[in-house]
Amino acid sequence: MKKVFAIIALMGVFTFGMTQSVFAQDEEAAVDTAAAVEQVDTAAVEEEAAEEVVAPAEEEELEEVGMYKQLKTKFIEGSAGWMFPVALALIIGLAFCIERIVYLALSDVKTDKMIAEVEKALDANDVEKAKDVCRNTRGPIASIFYQGLMRLKDGADSVEKAVVAYGAVQASNLEKGCSWITLFIAMAPSLGFLGTVVGMVAAFDAIQEVGDISPTVVAGGMKVALITTIFGIIVALILQLFYNYILAKIEGITAEMENSTISLLDIVAKNEAKK
Repeated sequence: MKKVFAIIALMGVFTFGMTQSVFAQDEEAAVDTAAAVEQVDTAAVEEEAAEEVVAPAEEEELEEVGMYKQLKTKFIEGSAGWMFPVALALIIGLAFCIERIVYLALSDVKTDKMIAEVEKALDANDVEKAKDVCRNTRGPIASIFYQGLMRLKDGADSVEKAVVAYGAVQASNLEKGCSWITLFIAMAPSLGFLGTVVGMVAAFDAIQEVGDISPTVVAGGMKVALITTIFGIIVALILQLFYNYILAKIEGITAEMENSTISLLDIVAKNEAKK
């Protein structure tokens, strides 16, 4: 009987152990399944987020391509005979603007160091060194200083006359080419308005030929009229922005020229007083 009870007890222990292991395996399988489901859900969410991020980028690219295509189409629809002069006015006007901007950028030089070196050289009565400083500095202010130093031996009055005369020359050099920019600013919308008038005439000619005022008859001439006007105004606005920037630069350099000229005359007067 003892053996029977012992066998029954062993069987009970084995049965309980197997049950526990089965439950544990089931729990592990459930956990694995839940983790897999979570990974799948996370991947799906990431894919959706990526699609949402990519979609606006693709839409922006399509909008950019579409805008360029529409601009090109409208340019062609505006009739090459009238749109080409407007485009040519833009190209030539921008060429003059870029040339002036580069020239003014090279002319806009900080002259505080040059003025200090010139003053130091003149205090030491070394006029040639002062001239070398001016020669080695670019810009209209250095040129004005050099012309003034060339007349230094003739007195302060001669220096002032030379500085004023050569300053006017340098100021005119700064404004060189600006008249052409204003010409193209005025020409671009004028060409656009001319295309408008021609388009209106074409529309009335079409009405006269057909003998009926219908939208399809008038649309072609009206489209040419409006597109040429729009492009002409756009070109004028672009050139006007550059022109105003150039004028601001010229005013700044001119003011700096005047201040530097006063400094040179003060230096010359101070040196003459020492003598």
